[in-house]
Amino acid sequence: MSEICNMDCCKSCPRRAECPGCAETGGRPYGGDCIAARCVGEKGHETFLTLKKTLVEEINGLGIPDLHVDDLNLLPGYFVNLEYPLPNGQTVKLLSDGNIYLGNQIERPSNERCYGVVADAEYILVCEYGGGGTDPEIVLYKRRREA
Repeated sequence: MSEICNMDCCKSCPRRAECPGCAETGGRPYGGDCIAARCVGEKGHETFLTLKKTLVEEINGLGIPDLHVDDLNLLPGYFVNLEYPLPNGQTVKLLSDGNIYLGNQIERPSNERCYGVVADAEYILVCEYGGGGTDPEIVLYKRRREA
C-alpha cells in the first residue's frame, strides 16, 4: 500500500485492510477524488502544501467567532459527510463519501459544540456539531474564491 502524496495517510487509515492504497487506485482510494493525490499528481508536492496554506488562510479569514485553524488533515468523506437538517424537514449530505478532503475539528472554548471544517479545491464547509457529530448545523458552505 502506498500513497501518491507521501503524507503517510495510508499507514494510519482505519480502512486500510479494505483498500489497496492511493497509488494503486490512481489517487481514488474509495472510488472518489483525493485532493492530495490530484494536486500532487498534477502540479507537485509544493503546490499541495501551498493549497493547504491558502485554505487555512481562507478559513481563518471567514470571520466566524472562535474559528481558527492551524493545519488541515486529510479526511475521508465517509468520516466527515454528516447529514444536515434543512428548514423543510429534509436532510442533505453536502460531501461525497468516496472523496478525500482537507479538514479539521476545532473545539470551541466554553462550548460543548465543535466546529468541523472541510475543504477541497472548490468548496469550503464549516459546520457545528455536538459530541460524535450529533446535531450538525451548517454554518457556512461556499464556493472558494480561487476555485
